[in-house]
Amino acid sequence: MQVCIIPGDGIGREVIDAALQVLQAVAGELPLETATAQAGWGTFQATGTALPDATLNLARSSDAVLFGAVASPSHAVPGYRSPIVALRRELNLYANIRPTRSIDGIGSTRSPAAPVDLVVVRENTEGLYAGRERLEDDGDTAIAERVVTRRGSERIVRHAFTLADQRRAAGTTGGKVTVVHKANVLRVTDGLFREVALAVAQDYPHIALEELLVDTAAMRLAQSPERFDIIVTTNMFGDILSDVACIHGGGLGLASSANIGDRQALFEPVHGAAPDIAGQGVANPLAAIGCIAMLLEWATRRQGDGGEIYAQAAQRVRAAAAETLQHGPYPPDLRGTATTGEVTAAVIARATSDM
Repeated sequence: MQVCIIPGDGIGREVIDAALQVLQAVAGELPLETATAQAGWGTFQATGTALPDATLNLARSSDAVLFGAVASPSHAVPGYRSPIVALRRELNLYANIRPTRSIDGIGSTRSPAAPVDLVVVRENTEGLYAGRERLEDDGDTAIAERVVTRRGSERIVRHAFTLADQRRAAGTTGGKVTVVHKANVLRVTDGLFREVALAVAQDYPHIALEELLVDTAAMRLAQSPERFDIIVTTNMFGDILSDVACIHGGGLGLASSANIGDRQALFEPVHGAAPDIAGQGVANPLAAIGCIAMLLEWATRRQGDGGEIYAQAAQRVRAAAAETLQHGPYPPDLRGTATTGEVTAAVIARATSDM
């Protein structure tokens, strides 16, 4: 299996370096090759493109991508396009998977804090992020088109129900999917998404179904996240709700994500480039290390019966990260003083203690 490594900007470079150290430590005899490529704002400033053809070609020819972060400008820059959005679209990575699991003593301060184990499944290629924006000739009116298709809706909802089915079979949860939309206002676009979701649900009668308007879902996610199992929704709603959810799992410093397609996958921590702390050696590497576990688990499913070697490595990473979260050392965003390197070293020591 070949993995394309794209460190990107800011702390992306630091946390991806940490994640690769962990991967190399547990790799053993894994049939795994890595190759590094450039993308991001720094690459755009140096070359005039944020996603060079060489990087895109390497990503296309690889089985998976490990992506760090990009520091996108907040204002329009001629010629600049977000490389992560472009990669999702070019590789047809239509399912964004954001798990949140509560950790004793870390994260939500709700009292009492019931255990949380949920996944936000977000459509990744359409919606308001489809890139169809324009400025009218008068220069005073900006328009964005929200794109929702039957095909895109069906495949993301089916992915959500399949995941709920897998979690139910594994005994993780009872099996429930919450369809989130705003069809009472967005009657055409979210109306289509809702219609398709309810139709797909008929194929999974053993999975509980509920639907919520996005504003109600956000409130309940903040107040009582333990009530959710799988949340499936459109692109921008999923972007927002997954960030709300991650608070209950320790915040952005622990939030890992997967972008899944039919053939390939891309894994990225969701904390962004964090330019305010870049280069200080204090970035939390655990979200990126969590991406390594997700990558290895994806490889396990992809390999089928031959994937046990990946599963063992994934289990080592998961267990070592969990033990580090229980006993430390902790980086500043978890109210500690440990450096990126110290946290990484602790994870590696625990992951390789019996190798």
